[in-house]
Amino acid sequence: MSEVQNFDVVVIGAGPAGYHAAIRAAQLGLKTACIDAALGKDGKPALGGTCLRVGCIPSKALLDSSRQFWNMGHLFDQHGISFDKPAIDVKKMVARKDGIVKQFTGGIAALFKANKVSAFYGYGQLQPGNIVKVKQHDGSEVELHGSNVIIAAGSDSIELPFAKFGEHIIDNVGALDLEAVPKRLGVIGAGVIGLELGSVWKRLGSEVTILEGLPNFLAAADAEVSKVAAREFKKQGLDIKLGCKVSGTEVKKDGVHVSYTDDKGAAQEIVVDKLLVAVGRRAATKGLLADGTGVKLNERGQVEVDEHCHTGVDGVWAVGDCVRGPMLAHKGFEEGIAVAELIAGLPGHVNFDTIPWVIYTEPEIAWVGKTEEQLKAEGRAYKAGSFPFAAVGRAVAMAEPAGFVKVLADAETDTILGMHLVGANVSELVHEGVLAMEFKGSADDLARICHAHPSLSEAVHDAAMAVHKRAIHKAN
Repeated sequence: MSEVQNFDVVVIGAGPAGYHAAIRAAQLGLKTACIDAALGKDGKPALGGTCLRVGCIPSKALLDSSRQFWNMGHLFDQHGISFDKPAIDVKKMVARKDGIVKQFTGGIAALFKANKVSAFYGYGQLQPGNIVKVKQHDGSEVELHGSNVIIAAGSDSIELPFAKFGEHIIDNVGALDLEAVPKRLGVIGAGVIGLELGSVWKRLGSEVTILEGLPNFLAAADAEVSKVAAREFKKQGLDIKLGCKVSGTEVKKDGVHVSYTDDKGAAQEIVVDKLLVAVGRRAATKGLLADGTGVKLNERGQVEVDEHCHTGVDGVWAVGDCVRGPMLAHKGFEEGIAVAELIAGLPGHVNFDTIPWVIYTEPEIAWVGKTEEQLKAEGRAYKAGSFPFAAVGRAVAMAEPAGFVKVLADAETDTILGMHLVGANVSELVHEGVLAMEFKGSADDLARICHAHPSLSEAVHDAAMAVHKRAIHKAN
C-alpha cells in the first residue's frame, strides 16, 4: 500500500451530485479528489454517473429519435408532409445515443482536468478517520485522506427476486441498448423510467404493456394532470394496466411469461419478448462503509444526513441518490454544490419545496410544489387557475394542443404554492413556477409579467390570470 494522499475534499462518486461537488470544491480553492468506478462500453472510465451514462441523457436521446419517427407517421401529414414507408435503423439510433454519452462523459473528464480535480478510477470505501480506500481498476490500491469526505454513491436499479436481469428481462440499461424493436415489450412499473422507455419502443412499433401495482396512475402528480396524460398515452397505444401485482416470470421459447393478478384479483398472464423492470431504484451503498466509520444507514440503505447533508461524523457528508429526498439529478446537483460551499465556509442551501419534477413523455409532464390533493389534505385554503394549450396559438400551430397549465395560490396571500403542467415542452415552462416560488411570488405577480406572443409560455400567463378569474382567452 502506498503512502496516504491528503486532500481537503474527497468525493466518492462522479455522478451528478459528486462531480458538481468536486468541481465546486476545486473552484473554491480546495484540493479535491473524486473517485468513480464506472466504465463505458469501450472499457474506459466514464464519469457522470447513471444520469450521463445510462439514465437522463441517453434516454432523452432515444426519446427524441423515437419522437421524430413517430411524428413522421402520426403528425407530419397535418403539415402536408408525407413519406413513403418510414424506417428506423435501431443500431444507428443507439450508436447516436452512445456518441452523445461519450461526448458528455468525456466533458466531465475535461472539466476535472481544467479545475485540477484528481480523478481516481475504482471502488472507494470509507474507512474510520476519513480515509477512503480505493481499489483501482488496474488492481492497485490507494488510500486518500480527506479533511472532508463527500459520499455521492448514487443508486442502482431494483431487481425483483422473481425477475432476475438477463437477456430477456432487463433494467433501464438494457432498455437503452436493444438491437431491434421488440414485437412485444412488457414493463413492470408506470413511473418515470417505465413511461419514458415504454414510450420510446412503442413509438418505434413495439406492442407495449405496462403493469402498475398502484390503483392510481401517477399518484405523485396532480390528479387532473395524471388524467389528461393517461388519456393521451391511451391514444398512442400504450396499454397501462393499474392495480396489477406481478408474482412471477418464466423465460420460455416463445418469450417471457409474466404472471400477475389484475385490479379485480383475477390471475392473468402476458407473454412478451422483452420485460423491462422499472420498479424504482435503491441507494448504492452496499460495501461502501467499513466497520467503525460511525456513518449510519437507514432501513432503505440510504446514508443518514441532516438538513445540511452532514452525516453527524466530523467531516463526512452525503448527497444525491444515496440520501433522503427525490432521486433526481438536479436535486443532486444542488446538494453537491451546497455541501462544497458549506465546507468552504460559505452559505449552502437546497430548497426541497421548489425542486421541479419532469417526465419526458409526449406530452411532457412537469410540476413543482404542492398538488391540489396535498393542499386539501392539509386543509389549506387555495385558489386555482388553469389554461389549456388548445387555446394557445403557438401550440395549435405546432399541432400539439394537448394539455394545460395549472397555477395554485394561497387563498389569502396569493403566494404561489404549486404549478402543474402537461403538454409540449413543459419541461422548460415549469421553471417559471420554480422561479416565482423561489422569490415568494404571487399569482398576480406572474399574471402581470409580459409573455411573448405567440409562445407556449402564454399558457402559464393565462393560468396565473385565471387564478383571479381574469384570463382573457377563456371563459372564467
